[in-house]
Amino acid sequence: MTALLSYQTALLVRSQRWLPPFILYVAFLGIGVQGGQPILDSLGFTAAALLPVAAWLVRICVTNEPTAARSCVSAAVGPGRAHLAALLVALTAAAAVGVVATVAVTLISDPVSADHETRVPRLPAGAAGLLATLACALLGTAVGALTTWPLLRSTGRAVPAMLLAALLAVVATGSPAHAAVSGLVTGSRSGTVPLPLLPLAAAALLTAAAIAVACALTSRRSP
Repeated sequence: MTALLSYQTALLVRSQRWLPPFILYVAFLGIGVQGGQPILDSLGFTAAALLPVAAWLVRICVTNEPTAARSCVSAAVGPGRAHLAALLVALTAAAAVGVVATVAVTLISDPVSADHETRVPRLPAGAAGLLATLACALLGTAVGALTTWPLLRSTGRAVPAMLLAALLAVVATGSPAHAAVSGLVTGSRSGTVPLPLLPLAAAALLTAAAIAVACALTSRRSP
């Protein structure tokens, strides 16, 4: 599995297809996060903006290989394992970008509540933001896994479905990402730091299920 992960990582890095989602994420943060803003609000925005980026990275990793190369890899290690490696690399890349962004936002933000009346401890706030970011990276990976090959083959259907699902995952009540982000926003109003452990656990379970479905279907459908 290590060789597969290294192979998929090399494909992602050399393709440079990661640049558009990375630039988009940086642009989102540049617009929505400014130094001196309340820390929990900024961390909530940082986490929410990562979800569509994670879904986009999944699509990039799954579609990076030419059909012939994918068939060779699938024949050597099995289509399910090959697809799993692509999904794990996308998740890792999204999580790494999110962690770096979370640390940076934690350092530049003002450790106060939304009304600037209550001090918010920076380290616990950063930890809460990190958990929310990981929850969004996980759920974004689930969205990407369910809106690309092998479930959806047509780009004309897959891309709109991915964008709509990513939007719903952020704003829909009951979504783990929505729960994690709204918890940070609510905590900013009251000056308390929530730990979104339950949303993170739910996101992990949903992502594991989505990956299992995608890998199972990959074994039954040819590229």
